[in-house]
Amino acid sequence: MPIERGCDLCEAARRTRWYSEDEVCWVADCEICAVPMVVWRRHGIDPSPAELAHMTAALARAAAELFATWVVDGHRRNIPDHWHAHARPSGTAALAWWTRRLR
Repeated sequence: MPIERGCDLCEAARRTRWYSEDEVCWVADCEICAVPMVVWRRHGIDPSPAELAHMTAALARAAAELFATWVVDGHRRNIPDHWHAHARPSGTAALAWWTRRLR
C-alpha cells in the first residue's frame, strides 16, 4: 500500500485508544479532537465505494461505544491529502460530549 513519508496518518502511531485495524483501515481516537476516526491505510483521497462502506462500518462500531447518536464528519481539515473521517456526536450527545471536554 502506498504510504507517504511525513504523513501522520500513514505513520499510524499508537498515541491514543485504538478500536480496530485491518488491511483496509484503522480506527482510533483522534489526537486533536478525541473522537473516533477511521483512516484509510492507503495514502490518497479516493477510496472505492466498497472501501468507503467498510470504513464507515468500522467507524460506526467505535462510535456506538461512545455516543447514542453521531454523524460522519469527512472534512479533512489538518491532513487534506489522506482520506479519513471522524465520528462526531450529534443531538443531545454532542452537548454532553462538549461539556465533558471543557472540564
